[in-house]
Amino acid sequence: MRSITVIVAVALAAAATSVLAATASAAPAGKTIVFCSDTTYPPMESLQGGKAVGADVDIANAVAKQLGGTAQIKTTGFDVIIPALLAKKCDAIISAMTDTPARAKQVDFADYVNVGMSLMVKKGNPSGVTGLASLSGKGVAVEAATTEKATLDATNKTFAKQGKKPITIKIYPADTSAAAALLSGKVDAYFADATPVLYYIKQTGGKFQTAGGQIQAAPEGIATRKGDPLGAQIKKAISTLYANGTMKSILTKWGLSAFALNK
Repeated sequence: MRSITVIVAVALAAAATSVLAATASAAPAGKTIVFCSDTTYPPMESLQGGKAVGADVDIANAVAKQLGGTAQIKTTGFDVIIPALLAKKCDAIISAMTDTPARAKQVDFADYVNVGMSLMVKKGNPSGVTGLASLSGKGVAVEAATTEKATLDATNKTFAKQGKKPITIKIYPADTSAAAALLSGKVDAYFADATPVLYYIKQTGGKFQTAGGQIQAAPEGIATRKGDPLGAQIKKAISTLYANGTMKSILTKWGLSAFALNK
């Protein structure tokens, strides 16, 4: 449920959105659709041997095929990913991006999964983390410019009103680095989407576990520029992929069946 810092994006959008909406057009059949993606977020997107792999990558390929074209993944930092789209450095964003009201003012969304946030701790939960309310005085690792970071900031405001110690928020440019901080003992917990949390628990052979239940489930979508016909085409393609079983197969492959939309 990653959430981008919007200050730069809003400024850029204010100056350019109307022009982009008027001039943008969907990639014609047989052409390449370029997707911006922060490839540090397994199992959604990551690099293996320099090649992008993951559920989002498979979904991008399936969507492009449905539209009669091919997909290209362009690695882009998450904190600049919306400005990159608005500057036409890609045709769309697929990067586990939560469809939020703030973002919907800047871009159009075609939702494809529904995912919440989760806290991950070391096996045995030595710090006794049970949820957001238990994080007072503890250290938590997050990726920069995410919804999780914003949620921790909001929790700290609540703690301040209650006279409690704040959370020490450790911010990392890559999600993989945030997860590594927990493994090395630099923090008490790691906070991210449920998708990477479950991935890390599985991949590390039980060195981690979740703490508390899933928080604030919300849809994630493929983002396109406001008014771009490609957005409507992608929405239709996603509906078709759900109807013909392709989306189910992709989500099952990556262990993400629980996050399917109710189609």
